[in-house]
Amino acid sequence: MKKLFKNGKIVDVEKKETYAADILVDDGVIREIGPHLQAPRGARVVDLRGSTVLPGLFNCHVHITSEPDPRKPKPQNDAALTIQAINNLALHLSSGVTYVRDVGSANLIDIELREAVRDGRVKGPDMQVSGRCICMTGGHGWSSGRQADGPDECRKAAREMLRAGADWIKVMATGGVMTKGVEPGSEQLTVEEMTAIAEEAHKKGALTCTHAQGNAGIKNALKAGIDCIEHGIYLDDEAIDTMLKQGTWLVATLCAPHFILKHGIAGGVPEYAVRKTEIVHDHHFASFQKAYKAGVKCACGTDAGTPYNPHNGTPNELVLMVRAGLTPFQAIETATINSARLLGVDDILGTIEVGKKAHFAIFKKDPTEDIENITDCEMTVKNGEIVYKK
Repeated sequence: MKKLFKNGKIVDVEKKETYAADILVDDGVIREIGPHLQAPRGARVVDLRGSTVLPGLFNCHVHITSEPDPRKPKPQNDAALTIQAINNLALHLSSGVTYVRDVGSANLIDIELREAVRDGRVKGPDMQVSGRCICMTGGHGWSSGRQADGPDECRKAAREMLRAGADWIKVMATGGVMTKGVEPGSEQLTVEEMTAIAEEAHKKGALTCTHAQGNAGIKNALKAGIDCIEHGIYLDDEAIDTMLKQGTWLVATLCAPHFILKHGIAGGVPEYAVRKTEIVHDHHFASFQKAYKAGVKCACGTDAGTPYNPHNGTPNELVLMVRAGLTPFQAIETATINSARLLGVDDILGTIEVGKKAHFAIFKKDPTEDIENITDCEMTVKNGEIVYKK
């Protein structure tokens, strides 16, 4: 069905400007953009009344089966986890997010959900997924990950995830905040182990990302040819230079430590997680600032599902990026066209252009003027269909 979205204020995320225009959509694709378009016969007209239209937002680091409230009991079976994940997908839509990358969920549920969203059985953002993360025995994420030791076993683990249908292979280069008994700066999977994983992924056309917080672990991942660094808490000049030379991406997830410290032990966050976060928080913020300023390719992700880091909280990451020194336009660019480039879908998504899919995030007030306005989504459109309306 044809739809005409009238009286919108369109954000051009590449030119970093806004303009008034209507958008004609047919079969889920943008067919025409311009002022005062006439509605074709039989088209539905949606009057946006001057609201600001952004490309649908991306969140490139989510854990779709995870519940961010640490006080709630954990689901005890796959059925309960799946119901929780479906509800989380709806939350992403309610914040203007039309595309997510899951970087580690329980029991391959994310892979099945990707297919269910794709064929319309479940309403949610489009998805790329990684299945279970690959970690060393007892390493960060071991409770839900695929534990593997040595290059041969890591190679087999990668092949298992690829066989299951993973788009990305997620590895654990270092310890982290949320696993008891490991430290964020500690090295975990070795260069040889991660190289084996990266080789298998790349042979099949899949990509790799890594939880990497400590400096040595980040450099190990870069030596192994990992495509995207997640968190990147302790980045130095050498690591940043290598990322620039190799074209490695960074997804900083500023939200993750922010909300752990905001709610703390009083909110039910484990003491060990709060202690570790207090150590890394300022380094994390500074590393993102340094990397972005140097020109490292940055995409948007929140680590949704970690304590008090909600699945409708993608806009919070943009607010934190602006606090780190980005302009509102730069933060929006990171969550739209830059993230689309990371996921290899920038030919069909990430900007509002004729020929691209009609994925829109619509806000009453303009986020380019005040980034706080991005926290109040009034409508989300996916493939030309209104999938959320406030």
